[in-house]
Amino acid sequence: MKKEITFEDFQKVDIRIGTIIKVNDFPKAKFPAYQLKIDFGALGVKNSSAQITNLYSKEELVNKQITAVVNFKKKQIANFFSECLVLGIYNSKNEVVLLQSSTIEIKNGEQVS
Repeated sequence: MKKEITFEDFQKVDIRIGTIIKVNDFPKAKFPAYQLKIDFGALGVKNSSAQITNLYSKEELVNKQITAVVNFKKKQIANFFSECLVLGIYNSKNEVVLLQSSTIEIKNGEQVS
């Protein structure tokens, strides 16, 4: 387990629901990854780099709702700026499984609390 934090620490993290609207290959990434464009409703569209190529095809990712941290500083990865962190869990094969909402569609930009 990581170091214990306070509730105030947790409140600094802005986790939102968004829908992937575009997926591109990212050949310049150090590890296999996609470049994602994610619609967060009123927050706008944000870019993210995600190492999820093992379990997800580009086609199945389009229109998929995901969970992401949206208040990180931009991070440059090769020639691409990632503006949010898509959340996932490593499975037993060290592949990232995306965290996503239930089967009920949620409005883009809704905050996780």
